[in-house]
Amino acid sequence: MTINRREPHDARYGGFTPLERKPCLVREPSRFSNRTSFLTGFTLAEAMMATVVLGIAAAGVLLPFTSGAAVRAEGMHRTLAANLAGDLIEQIVNTPFSEILTSYDEPQGQIRDAAGNLLKDTDPSYANFSRTATCKLWHGSDYFILVTVKVYYSGKQIATINRLVSK
Repeated sequence: MTINRREPHDARYGGFTPLERKPCLVREPSRFSNRTSFLTGFTLAEAMMATVVLGIAAAGVLLPFTSGAAVRAEGMHRTLAANLAGDLIEQIVNTPFSEILTSYDEPQGQIRDAAGNLLKDTDPSYANFSRTATCKLWHGSDYFILVTVKVYYSGKQIATINRLVSK
């Protein structure tokens, strides 16, 4: 005589112990096969479709961030250029009227501050900037000079400031 030493059936597990759970059938067995299909996971087509949908959604979410970063960088370059143009204007204005030159040129990476120090040595963000200034007599007058300062970033003009200087 054999004694059944199995645990009694537990109502928490639907009348079965956890090891005795039976898989649920998804469809009836095929008439061409004796095998039954069980729900086992995603098919390759479903996984590929989910990847495509997630990729399109991710691209739509990330696109504003990349374009926003480019706009932010351009704004930073324009701000630095306006500061550089204003600094050169102030240097020219503080020069005695008779010593003002007709033009000033600082090639890319060679911009200097009022003390004569290279800016790219103190801050590498100035390395791609260049600036020029032209000084012309205002309509033939000996008392006024029109100063025009242009600042370039990697060869592209991004800031211009004009100022009238008097004797």
